[in-house]
Amino acid sequence: MSKIAVVYWSGTGNTQAMAEAVAEGVQKAGAQALLLPVSETDAASVLACDAVAFGCPAMGAEVLEESEFEPFFEQAEAGLSGKKTALFGSYGWGDGQWMRDWADRVAADGGVLVSEPVTANEAPDDDALEACRALGGRLAGV
Repeated sequence: MSKIAVVYWSGTGNTQAMAEAVAEGVQKAGAQALLLPVSETDAASVLACDAVAFGCPAMGAEVLEESEFEPFFEQAEAGLSGKKTALFGSYGWGDGQWMRDWADRVAADGGVLVSEPVTANEAPDDDALEACRALGGRLAGV
């Protein structure tokens, strides 16, 4: 059974709800989902999984959360080459530039994005949660 890490940081609960939906999609597809707040894991453990989904909201001037998530992601980047990867997160302003920059960064690291990232403006609606479930299914190979 494939093991898929769903790692996230959430300040308001919006990205956490998206992470839970990604994990549901992974499990529905028959893989094992490890739902992990970024503060409760490390890059080596995550990279040991068959695939990984990263979730982080836009912060400040459309950047990743800087105190916990960005340092974690910097450590994980070295192991993304060839790794099936997915991105998701919420935002409250701007146009999603942080996600486009993040996807470009993963591609430059050699990560294999399984689909377009999933974003939600503020709280994820039913469509965004369904897109997260589908994202989890794609990570699991369905």
